[in-house]
Amino acid sequence: MKFAHLGDCHLGAWKQPEMQELSMQAFAKALEICKQEKVDFILIAGDLFDTALPNVDILKEATSLLRSVKEAGIRIYCIAGSHDFSATGKTFLDVLENAGLMVNVAKEENESLKIFTDPVGAKIAGWVGKKGGLEKHDYERFDFSQLEKEDGFKIFMFHSTIDELKPRELEMIKGYSVNLLPRNFNYYAAGHVHARIEKHVPTHGLVVYPGPLMPTNFLELEKLKHGGFYIVEIENNIVKPKFVPISLVDVKSYTINVDGLTPLEAEEKILTSVEDWENKLLLLRIEGAINGKLSDINLKAIDEKFKDAFLILKNTSKLTTKEVEKIEVKAGTIEEIENSVFENLDGDSKLLAEKLFQILDVEKDEEEKKANFEERLLKEVKPIMENLIEK
Repeated sequence: MKFAHLGDCHLGAWKQPEMQELSMQAFAKALEICKQEKVDFILIAGDLFDTALPNVDILKEATSLLRSVKEAGIRIYCIAGSHDFSATGKTFLDVLENAGLMVNVAKEENESLKIFTDPVGAKIAGWVGKKGGLEKHDYERFDFSQLEKEDGFKIFMFHSTIDELKPRELEMIKGYSVNLLPRNFNYYAAGHVHARIEKHVPTHGLVVYPGPLMPTNFLELEKLKHGGFYIVEIENNIVKPKFVPISLVDVKSYTINVDGLTPLEAEEKILTSVEDWENKLLLLRIEGAINGKLSDINLKAIDEKFKDAFLILKNTSKLTTKEVEKIEVKAGTIEEIENSVFENLDGDSKLLAEKLFQILDVEKDEEEKKANFEERLLKEVKPIMENLIEK
């Protein structure tokens, strides 16, 4: 028996077209490897798509790739994750199942979960991942006694953070105990945690998180560089998982500190700090407080210098100005805090800030829907924030 285990493909997660296409290429490459390896079936442990209602073009591409797998005689079993499962309980995976392209195994049966038997004999069950870990309440109400008594090679699919298995950087993320999951399965195909984890849990069995098929944000690209999936072989009831990396483009990452520099000096440091960028996915994390306006850094010159890169992604979340650093707010009443902010501003900036506070002080009309109120606020706030940034 041989099967593949994918998780967290997040098709459609990136806003940049180049990154969206790269995600789809990673998915295509993984499925092609599955065909070359002649796996019996594929498990997708949640978040195939980044949303419960994926973009039509993304859906068309994914459907075409899934159809090619079916035509190769490979079955696909899936569950929805916290991204592609909606609050209403709807998921586009059901549409793909109705089209005969996959089997969504997350189905209740007699206060428990239904178990599906693949033609090679593997017995597969699973449950969805929900936002905020709300699937925990489902696990608490299920009766797993019958599932645990089933014989044969058993696989359980889930999409959750397990406290006993989460990496150190996720210590503050709330999960739940592995003891909520059904016991006596040979392989636990996990998703949701974007880290590669293989651990044998004595009370349960081998739990495997493949991590994302491809990093889904700037920080993950910095840390992981690339994603991957697992191909698992079963020989004499021994489980042999093998991680298969998916790397489509080299990632070059730079953290550039421009603290205390003028905009021109900051620009020059960025331009001279980067080496070997041609055809690379270039990550620029720029941080520090400059002496001047952020808008005076010529980002177009940076883009022009590195135009031969595959793509440039910039993170400026920790880039600020010395003027902003000087603003100190002491504790006090709301009015005192507002006044202390205004005292550190002058001219147009002060007028814009005062206008911003006035807008944010407006309350929702009784007959106004919350969504409409928020949209109205955003429309009024956006131009003011843009002007403040320019100051």
